[in-house]
Amino acid sequence: MTVYYVNSATGSDRNGGTGQNSAFATLSKVESLKLKPGDSVLLAKGSVFNEQFDIKYSGTESAPIKIGSYGTGAAPVIHSSGDGIHSLYASNIVIENLKISNTGGAGIYGGSVTNWTVRDVEIAKTGLSENAGAVTFRSSKNVTVEDSKISGVKGDGFWIEKVAGIKLLNNTVTSASGSTADAVQMNDSSNILMKGNHLDQTHASSPKGVIALVRPTNAVVEDNVLTGGGFGISAQAGKNVAIRDNDISGYHGYSWSFAVGLGDQGNARDYDISGNHIHDGAWGVAVSGPSGASYTRTNIKVHDNVFDDLSQAALKVDRPASGSFTNNTIETGTKATAISPSIVDAHTFTVSGNKTVANVETTLAAADTKVAAATEVSADSAVVAVHDNLKIFTDNGEAHRGNLLENDSSDNDTLVLRRFGDETVGKHGLTLTGEYGDIHVDREGNYAYTLDETKLPDHSGHVSESFSYGINDGTSHHSDGDTLTVFIHLDGLLS
Repeated sequence: MTVYYVNSATGSDRNGGTGQNSAFATLSKVESLKLKPGDSVLLAKGSVFNEQFDIKYSGTESAPIKIGSYGTGAAPVIHSSGDGIHSLYASNIVIENLKISNTGGAGIYGGSVTNWTVRDVEIAKTGLSENAGAVTFRSSKNVTVEDSKISGVKGDGFWIEKVAGIKLLNNTVTSASGSTADAVQMNDSSNILMKGNHLDQTHASSPKGVIALVRPTNAVVEDNVLTGGGFGISAQAGKNVAIRDNDISGYHGYSWSFAVGLGDQGNARDYDISGNHIHDGAWGVAVSGPSGASYTRTNIKVHDNVFDDLSQAALKVDRPASGSFTNNTIETGTKATAISPSIVDAHTFTVSGNKTVANVETTLAAADTKVAAATEVSADSAVVAVHDNLKIFTDNGEAHRGNLLENDSSDNDTLVLRRFGDETVGKHGLTLTGEYGDIHVDREGNYAYTLDETKLPDHSGHVSESFSYGINDGTSHHSDGDTLTVFIHLDGLLS
């Protein structure tokens, strides 16, 4: 395992590259090496590289190849008339603590790659010559992009196509511009988690929107702040999509503008839209489609959302669909529903338990108080488990319901939980592994969270980690769209 150093100001390609005082000068010199698993390439802070960096070799899962930085000062910068970082077929790569700007193509491009992590990377003013996405991955597996910033890109902030296993966590995208640009465009991908991102299209020149999910399978979009654009989330055709606990606002400009739209470009099945605050826009949730198309829209559940300051209705259903609109809160002055009479007569989309309030801020404040109260009664005030409701849909549309922190039950009593990987555990004993610790549920349904404080980031406040899981009922496998989140209050741990 070798560490190579690159310094554009003081290095030389005649050096050996294995020490800070014998650093290389160019990225092309690194490309001439055959990097091995566990090797690292560190770019000196303050360096500027005017060339595309091609990653040609693969690491292993236990020993990835790492591209990062060293020293003090500003992050090293990569400029290029092509892509900033480009790779085909490389696996097990980590890219962190860099800046990529003023590129003709993508900031980062990965094609047919596996097990990539991009973190703490700033990308600005990319796609200048070809309208490329700032971060582009195609035909790949297991890609994570986290804690990164994208701004001023010509094209989409993220362009993701045919990726199995994609996580976008705690990123910021500001003003992805261009006639076809969304903050996130994701096509034909599966096992998707988008969480904690701040995506702002308020000042973008694009007439498009914030998130475009095209034919997703097993997608979770939660706890994001989405602002501006012609629409918030377009998930027009897909299967097993959960959109929850997001703040979606400021989507204007068109009579059709919506916070969440589905059913317009293909079959849509098993959507759970819940816990969102949808405001300052046109339509809330739009279940629609072109006239004459035979798309199916089944099991669409819209519940426990808050709608206010909308010029159109909170719910629009103008094409055949099955589902429900329940327990939502709508501020006075916003129309609750616009459902076609034929759908009302068919009794396939039920409306019940919704309430109108004069001021939604009161409702939101009450919800915050409830969460705070849960924190106070927690056994350990520094660790709080929330959002632990479990709902599993089987192939025939039936639902098992339970709670991860209690004994689960099902009609045939054969339900077991499966974590990512190959290990299967019985329903009375479950271990889920996260970034900072593990959760174990014993036979009695008691749970314990074991925290490894050495893995926590070095800052105050709180961090969160999520534990996703799937279901094996003994005969077939089902993906679960729910996630357990644990908030770790660092101040409480360190006091």
